[in-house]
Amino acid sequence: MSDAPAADAKEKPKSKKMLIIIIAAVLLLGGGGAGYFLLMKKNADEDGDEKPAASASHDAKKVAPTYLPLENMVVNLADQGGDRFAQIGVTFEIEDAHAADQVKAYLPKIRDMILRQSSQRTSEELLTADGKEKLAGEILKESSRILGYEVEEEEEAPKAKKKKKVKRAESPLTAVLFSNFIVQ
Repeated sequence: MSDAPAADAKEKPKSKKMLIIIIAAVLLLGGGGAGYFLLMKKNADEDGDEKPAASASHDAKKVAPTYLPLENMVVNLADQGGDRFAQIGVTFEIEDAHAADQVKAYLPKIRDMILRQSSQRTSEELLTADGKEKLAGEILKESSRILGYEVEEEEEAPKAKKKKKVKRAESPLTAVLFSNFIVQ
């Protein structure tokens, strides 16, 4: 009978050791598998195999645009009687700071163009959202031309589009934002 407790005492350390070895093996295999998975995913991302092209362009868009505010301008409107005017504040959204320096060099011409374009509108036109959008589009298009960029006309004949397939540099101006717009 004295042999039975001695056998149980030998079995317990062996079973504990075996349990520790099994747990260690599971952890090593699981950790190794997770490490392998992460390493392969990192390599695939670097190669570009699993990353879609859209997300690569999304990374390029993470750079915040530069904003170039212009001083507020007061302009007489084309209403009959000439008693209506508008105070307009324009801010350009520009691709980067370097392009903003290029735009600053042309600000007198751009301000003149904005004043001329605005003064051709009536108060009725400028009070509508559509009128403001048209003015912003015209300012963007004409400002790009002043900077020396070709702007395609929306109403070109189909034959003209087929003949000219020359890739042009895009304007660094991405949007025209109104920071102030008062019509009186």
